[in-house]
Amino acid sequence: MTSTLKRFSVNIFLFIPVLIWAQPEEIQYNPNSLNPIPRYEQLYKLRVWRVMDLSEKQNKGFFARNGEITQLLMDAVKSGEIPVVYKSDSLSEKSVFTKDDFLANLVSQQGQTFPAWDPAMTYYQADVVSFNGRNYELQVNTNVGTNPSQSPAGEWLVTTQGQGLTYLAREIYILNIAEDVIFDKRRSRLYYDVQAIEMQAFDQNTSTFKSLGWFKYKDIEKVFRNNPEKAVWFNRQNTAENKNFADAFLLRLFKGTIYKIENPDDDKIEDIYRNNGRPYKESVWAREWAEMMLMEKEHNLWEF
Repeated sequence: MTSTLKRFSVNIFLFIPVLIWAQPEEIQYNPNSLNPIPRYEQLYKLRVWRVMDLSEKQNKGFFARNGEITQLLMDAVKSGEIPVVYKSDSLSEKSVFTKDDFLANLVSQQGQTFPAWDPAMTYYQADVVSFNGRNYELQVNTNVGTNPSQSPAGEWLVTTQGQGLTYLAREIYILNIAEDVIFDKRRSRLYYDVQAIEMQAFDQNTSTFKSLGWFKYKDIEKVFRNNPEKAVWFNRQNTAENKNFADAFLLRLFKGTIYKIENPDDDKIEDIYRNNGRPYKESVWAREWAEMMLMEKEHNLWEF
């Protein structure tokens, strides 16, 4: 009996290292963070989503005429400086927009197709036809058989009618920000760790805001730093103190209203109130209250 127990004990001790070795290593650093804080230093962490309206006075520094942050982001995707555009704030490599998908998303109004030019057909003034990939409008009363691309007497002129429209930078004025609010217990201070930013544009067809894609903030910050002449936060009080967009985000020089705090149902604050039969105006107040609660939480953590 004793020898059996000894063999059993030996086997157990031989097996324990295997079990320890088989434990998956806990990831301590968030790969999407610009300055990641290790998990063992986090006393408190909460994911928060904010909506940043660029048309608001406090956010106009990011939306100066010919210096819009949205224009910079669109140009960065087109040039390849931002390599990946995501479909959600999860930043999953399995759910991304291709460059063509992103450009298609920027179309606010689809183009109109016109009938191809027919040399045997009689056309009248203001008629529009397509020929060799371009649209032409008739300038004379009637015409038969005149090639639109030649038009010796200017019978046909190239027209922009029917061309699709894309969103201009100033038409994209809603940014959604996903960030982690983390209290670092070693440094005893609260950090706002921005993870991703989404651009939204108002869709006239559905009368709702549609997503143009989520961008990893690490990619965006790199674009800001690499383009200091374009990524300029405009200081309306003192232009000698204009700053880079990256520094403006770091200094929290924007107004972003909380619209969601992570919860088991993944509901927005508005949805929580609506599901409980509460009026919309109460959810508006609740968003401001959520901001106050975060400030109160930070104050309480300082007491430990």
